[in-house]
Amino acid sequence: MPGAGYNALMDVAVGQYGYVTAEDAAAVDVVADRLRKMAERGTLERVAYGLYRVPAIPVTGLDQYMEATLWPRGGGVLSHDTALDLHELCDINPTKVHVTVRKDLRITREIPSAYRLHHRDLDERDVTNHEGIPIVTPARAIRDGIEVHLGAHLIKQAISTARQRGAISKAEEAELKRLARPGGRAP
Repeated sequence: MPGAGYNALMDVAVGQYGYVTAEDAAAVDVVADRLRKMAERGTLERVAYGLYRVPAIPVTGLDQYMEATLWPRGGGVLSHDTALDLHELCDINPTKVHVTVRKDLRITREIPSAYRLHHRDLDERDVTNHEGIPIVTPARAIRDGIEVHLGAHLIKQAISTARQRGAISKAEEAELKRLARPGGRAP
């Protein structure tokens, strides 16, 4: 029969697609040594430094995205191409999972090749969620695409789709179109 520590971790993991961080564990009074022992017994799977998965929770198609937001010490937000794709704003097929972290977050370990990290201090109005996973808003995703010079046809399609769905206002549409024009980019 599972103990109180496992049950507390399970409560956290259920809301995070089966994942728990060392910080999550500490918040429910499960010490790092106990996490390692749970991983040794197979109660948890060690995914990366400070990141574990409860194998009793079924895998879904969105797990990779939750893992990507938790990998940088729980501070990641899906962005750029990944956000455009998950918001279904344009016909983009990202080759990496794009994650934005705050500017002052320094990652000293090797970044997995499946991730593309961006550093930016996001305004809380620029962050929403997709099925419980932190993600930038459609407007922020389009701005990110403009800033990295994503193809003009994809930006145009994203703006049009977002406006048709009511994901951006008329004013945001006008501003995004202005930014997307040659020479219209914000500094």
